[in-house]
Amino acid sequence: MRYTVITLFPNLVRPWLEESLLKKALERGLIQVEVVDLRAFGLGRHRTVDDTPYGGGAGMVIRPDVAVAALERALPADEVVLLSPAGRPFTQKVAEELARKEHLVLLAGRYEGFDARVEAFATRILSIGDYVLMGGEVAALAVLEATARLVPGVIGDPQSHREDSFVRGLLDYPQYTRPPSSGGLGCPRSSFRATTRRWSGGGGRRPCAAPWPCGPSSSPGRPLASWRPACLRKWTGRSKLGAVCP
Repeated sequence: MRYTVITLFPNLVRPWLEESLLKKALERGLIQVEVVDLRAFGLGRHRTVDDTPYGGGAGMVIRPDVAVAALERALPADEVVLLSPAGRPFTQKVAEELARKEHLVLLAGRYEGFDARVEAFATRILSIGDYVLMGGEVAALAVLEATARLVPGVIGDPQSHREDSFVRGLLDYPQYTRPPSSGGLGCPRSSFRATTRRWSGGGGRRPCAAPWPCGPSSSPGRPLASWRPACLRKWTGRSKLGAVCP
């Protein structure tokens, strides 16, 4: 899998690739990441990359000619992903789709974002949430990491992918480790047993702890506290869960 990240601040991206599993994946040649400095395609002596918006308004907008010049340097690619608050939500399903590609280009904007004409060159416009960041680098890295971990060999145990949160519409079950009591809080008795139970519709086995349906966002307006065994019975079709809900 190849990635090209186009950004005004390459040094925000490169350190992220120098630690943990991404570093190992790069060293083993499982993924390749090129970080392209958008400033290198700027205009004039000062390498200008932005200009004031037509019609006035606060902030600066990244020029389309500069962005397209950088993009042409990265092509061909299977997907050109523009990170924007106005994009479609980036989900695990989208990550799985992108992970099957060979070359992704990630466009990380700054200031007021890219000139809207740049959207014509994107195959997808994605958002990682309903909030505003100072730039698109964090969003680009989220897409990079979520897809790279699905590349065969990046994560040692391939079973991990099949048990990930969101894969079957459920969050992962609660996890516990030593010590059995910490700060006056203990672990459920079921967490000490190796017994498993087949969850209806899951096609596999999970330890006896209750996964949540995909968080409060799966039912707008319902607080997390409302996701309790009665709700879980609806999802699993079981009257007795045999699990402890923290």
